[in-house]
Amino acid sequence: MTIIKHNQNVINELLSNYLNDFAPFWEKDFETNWNNIPVNIYEDTDEYHVELNAPGRNKEDFKVNIDNNLLTISYERKEISEEKKLKPIRKEFQFLSFKRSFTLDEKVNSDKILAKYENGILKIFIPKKEEIKVSPKQVIIE
Repeated sequence: MTIIKHNQNVINELLSNYLNDFAPFWEKDFETNWNNIPVNIYEDTDEYHVELNAPGRNKEDFKVNIDNNLLTISYERKEISEEKKLKPIRKEFQFLSFKRSFTLDEKVNSDKILAKYENGILKIFIPKKEEIKVSPKQVIIE
């Protein structure tokens, strides 16, 4: 019988390197938690949009911090005492604490980052610096 043992750090490094090709900023701390909240990242001409799918949580339990060009989004689960009237038969809802980190590049204005939590989505708006914005232009053919 052959047992294959994967080195988790090697796998995490390979995945992290692969994912770094897809965005100007991306998850830095890939090995923090495999139960990470799903994230979508969008870009338009003025800003980046980061959206975390985190329904059923309170916005007061989220923290969004920026330190040395590292955007860190975390959620700390608060213990809620449940009434003992009901005995759980099946309990699938999980509100695990999480932490996601993204490296910001020189294109963003970190002083003007905004966050909003609505309909179960934490939305973070990361504006680009004015000199970085690229507007399309048409070249006139003479």
